[in-house]
Amino acid sequence: MQQIETWIGKTVVRYRWPLIVLFITIAVLSASGMRYLVFSNDSRMFFSKENPQLQALEALERTYTKVENVLYILAPKSENIFERDTLAAIEFLSNEAWKLPFSSRVDSISNFQHTRAFEDDLMVTDLISNAQSLTKEQIAEIQAIALNQPMLLNSLINIKGSVTAININIIKPDDGSYDLEKINTAALELNKQMKGKYPALDIYLTGGVMIDAAFGAAPAKDMKMLIPVMFSLLLFLIVISLRSFLATAGTLLVIIFSTITALGIAGWMGILLTPASANAPIIILTLAVADSIHILVTIRHQMRKGAAKQAAIQESIRVNLQPILITSISTAIGFLTMNFSDAPPFRDLGNIVAMGVMAALVYSVFFMPAFMAVLPLKIPQTKNEEHQIFSAIAELVIKRRNIIFWTMLVTILATSSGISRIYLNDEFIKYFDRSYPFRIASDFSAKHLAGLEIIDWDLNSGEEGGINNPEYLAKVDSFAQWFREQPEVRHVYTITDIMKRLNQNIHGDDPAWYTLPKQRDLAAQYLLLYEMNLPFGLDLNDRINVDKSSTRITISTPNIGTAGVLDLEQRGRKWLLLNAPEMVTYGSGLSIIFSHISERNIRSMLKGSIIALVLISLIMILALRDMKLGILSLVPNLTPAFMAFGVWGIFVGQVGLAVSVMIAMTLGIVVDDTVHFLSKYQRARREHGMNAEDSIRYAFKTVGTAIWVTTLALVGGFGVLSFSGFQINSHMGAMTTVTIIFAIILDFFFLPTLLLKLESNK
Repeated sequence: MQQIETWIGKTVVRYRWPLIVLFITIAVLSASGMRYLVFSNDSRMFFSKENPQLQALEALERTYTKVENVLYILAPKSENIFERDTLAAIEFLSNEAWKLPFSSRVDSISNFQHTRAFEDDLMVTDLISNAQSLTKEQIAEIQAIALNQPMLLNSLINIKGSVTAININIIKPDDGSYDLEKINTAALELNKQMKGKYPALDIYLTGGVMIDAAFGAAPAKDMKMLIPVMFSLLLFLIVISLRSFLATAGTLLVIIFSTITALGIAGWMGILLTPASANAPIIILTLAVADSIHILVTIRHQMRKGAAKQAAIQESIRVNLQPILITSISTAIGFLTMNFSDAPPFRDLGNIVAMGVMAALVYSVFFMPAFMAVLPLKIPQTKNEEHQIFSAIAELVIKRRNIIFWTMLVTILATSSGISRIYLNDEFIKYFDRSYPFRIASDFSAKHLAGLEIIDWDLNSGEEGGINNPEYLAKVDSFAQWFREQPEVRHVYTITDIMKRLNQNIHGDDPAWYTLPKQRDLAAQYLLLYEMNLPFGLDLNDRINVDKSSTRITISTPNIGTAGVLDLEQRGRKWLLLNAPEMVTYGSGLSIIFSHISERNIRSMLKGSIIALVLISLIMILALRDMKLGILSLVPNLTPAFMAFGVWGIFVGQVGLAVSVMIAMTLGIVVDDTVHFLSKYQRARREHGMNAEDSIRYAFKTVGTAIWVTTLALVGGFGVLSFSGFQINSHMGAMTTVTIIFAIILDFFFLPTLLLKLESNK
């Protein structure tokens, strides 16, 4: 290995100009692929095609209708929607909403299909018509009807009558013509028009379309705001640590080239940018600094001791190539194991970062030293220690080894114990902070109306036309009633409410007849009569399948989180097993998929983490050519993640999709400091014949500064990420930051004491 390291060092210095031209050309050609990068704005991006819950949802949508929605929420400042102007605003918005692109259905209290008996006929009409001409008596009648309709109450109107909603279904055609941006723009324009026309109303806009639009906006927002901050922070750290404009320029070129190379290759490969994978530039910028810093710090160290620039460059490559190679491969392995994730965006993130890390390795070893070789780099000679603090830390660790060892061991056990407090839960609406208007609207909806967490049940009767079977209807109604008794359920949408209302209408609107029809042929006649009177766009295709063998029941809850949704779904399935085993099925919907994804991801990533651990361990043992040191290195590499999870359990508790990839991701990152420390320690033992104590001093002296600077860069980079408005990114950044902080503490204090206890002092 030493011969290879020496040969590379000489080659880089000798062929510096051709290498500079070559790698600039590679960077430019790779970066040209960035023009093919596209932001994905589909909320289903987090689910692989193999996801069983996604497959169930798509089957449900094939049976009924495949829709997204736009939801307007109106809250008059008078806190009473049953006023002439407010009802007119609802009517106006209901009519205008049909004009939104791909609009297939509009539901509001205005066009609610109110049924009533008229002599021997069934009348089906809009609940509100010509609102501006309504009398007080007519408004009072509308209010009484609306507040007593199960289909409206807590769905399109709250119990106080102070908030109402207009829901627009947006159909997604399969021909590729769907244009989210066009819908989003039209919805926002209509919202602006409503606010100008009706200033007495507070208007909120949310729904699936707005969520998808936010998924597209989040990565662009993060890249626009966070990357400049991260770049500025890195620039500051590099200047402070290297104190050389030329060295800083070389480092910046490496991190820029590494980033654009990875993004360009991603573009050529057709990888989509998502809120998760769009973090790749920030992570690459952060990780790419490490290799350059280690090489430059050694160059600086050698030149301060009197070595010529060219000789210093060669020596730096010789002593740093092995640890840089190990750390780069280990980091790449950690990120590549994210391909075990059940969420495609994390796979894309892992692949892009892995490419960036390996690009940084190549640019740091070949381009940056060659670039330094042609620059007039000057470092003043001195015999004084540049950073005496690391020598002081070394002496402290050596003299107080026992106290430090046991203190660190107790700290590790105490912090890691917090893992027992961790529980799985996600609230996908809260993936976005309140800087996103739709998040404010969604919270308002959850507080006053049904909320956006929905469970759909496809209840099959087992026969064509079976939905008219009185026994089937009775069981469906009992299932709906059971859900209404559950404290977390805000609204239940079931066809049995329509059947009861029709039965009452046919019997002269007598409240005593608000029951399900007892005969199958009557139920079929009622349903046929009702459907014949429904206007275009307000049919029952979203409730009943084509051959009328199944019906769909929808359960709406406020923001109860994935744990609450899963618990409710399991209780519902248990009710079916006990009371209607022939209809047993699983609940479906986006809420259900998001509820399962964290658990599925943790299971899949556990396999990836084990594989990463085995591979990294083998690499460490082979590279260090020391079984004991290779195994010992696992302690400071694995322990920081457990400590971080423990701290998270103590102070936060809830973990979701972002945290599920943490161990595999951080395992490769925290290896960096351990490898460099052990490499210098081992070099002192083998090349300089030092004992364990002096080897510890040598490691701190030669690599302490580089470890400290790279750690600051990593903490800064992932710390900046923790300020993202997208929760998955902010949690990922926060957890990684905590892990890296624990890693440097262990590398500076726990690892040396372990070496002193386990290594001979000869």
